Amino acid sequence: MYQLLSDLSIVEVSSFVASPTVGLYCAQMGAEVIRVDHVAGGLDYDRYLLTKEGRSLSWENLNRAKKSVALDLRTGEGRELCVELARATGQCVTNLPEQSFLSHAAMARGREDMISVRILGWHDGRQAMDFTVNAASGYPMMTGPEDWDPAEAPPVNQLMPAWDFITGAYSAFALLAALRHRDATGKGSEVRVPLGNVAIGTFANSGAMAEMLYRGANRERLGNAIWGAFGRDFRSRDGKRFMVAALTAKQWDGLVAAFGLQREITALEQELDVRFEDGDRPRFENRHRLFDLFQAVAGQRDYADLARSMSQHGCTFEHYRTPFEAATDPELVENNPLFGPSPANPSGFNYPATRSFADLPGEDMGDPAPAPYLGQHSEEILAERLGLSSGEIARLIDAGTIATSDATRDATQDEETR
Repeated sequence: MYQLLSDLSIVEVSSFVASPTVGLYCAQMGAEVIRVDHVAGGLDYDRYLLTKEGRSLSWENLNRAKKSVALDLRTGEGRELCVELARATGQCVTNLPEQSFLSHAAMARGREDMISVRILGWHDGRQAMDFTVNAASGYPMMTGPEDWDPAEAPPVNQLMPAWDFITGAYSAFALLAALRHRDATGKGSEVRVPLGNVAIGTFANSGAMAEMLYRGANRERLGNAIWGAFGRDFRSRDGKRFMVAALTAKQWDGLVAAFGLQREITALEQELDVRFEDGDRPRFENRHRLFDLFQAVAGQRDYADLARSMSQHGCTFEHYRTPFEAATDPELVENNPLFGPSPANPSGFNYPATRSFADLPGEDMGDPAPAPYLGQHSEEILAERLGLSSGEIARLIDAGTIATSDATRDATQDEETR
């Protein structure tokens, strides 16, 4: 972890993906992130896939480098402690509804410089999640084989919750913008980031919305081709599938040379009265003829031979991997400084963990930190931030208002099953 945000503390009351991602990215830059959950764990605490001990690998990875406080958020006393903790810290990230105990007004009472970042569903208050806003965005109706009948073709969902991760990254940016504004003015901010706005706004920012309105119709499906440029998947003689892209003149010239297609390309240019080196448009509009030429060569050569040739000519390409192949590929993981040694994960399962995605030359990247056990830091944080005495904390523990570390849960469960 870098230490660029080592002077920043954030309270996070989150679940699932988008909101925990805000804290994760900040923690990887050195911020102290205090995740507050219900004593039995948040809604995502047991999110699939679980280890045999019942530990969620999703939760473990989205909550690295954070501290954990567990409170009974169904009781008035537990909720008030959560609000007090957020107010004392000064900045809070959450995806709880505004009309909940953790409203901005409640946190800002007596603290005018309070900053809250709240991830919502839709701007009008409707609930949403990644896969539902994706359905609204139109992208699933542009995805799939190009020979599908538009009237009969089903939508194709993306597998990764991309809108959640984009929303988390944008919300982290919005939090830092609000902090900068407070530094300059002394004023707090209430920031609301609707997941649906991120999806439809990205659709607009990409130019796709303007394109559809200009067309007055939908864009056709393209299969695995790149929209507006030259790029597609091909299959080598030995059955390897790989993706190539040529968005610049240099990339295009390199690809033609790597495949040895100079003569064929010249002949096609003369036939069609175009110059493919002039840019994306002629290459895209004549993509099917070009695809046939490149696939004919790919089908006559093994992938290793093609890869050497494409590397020598500076091409942009990559072969397809299964998810397991990606997770075990030395080029992507073992030899990539993004990944560090496995910390002491609550699951007990050792595997590579990510550092910050950003690379800051000259700065120590540090090793990945583990996720906390649920409630691991309850006593420490409540004593430090709220000034609770050991006796008061003990009373709250006895009352069930506070839970301490569940590190012994797995051993207890093993004992019960024996």
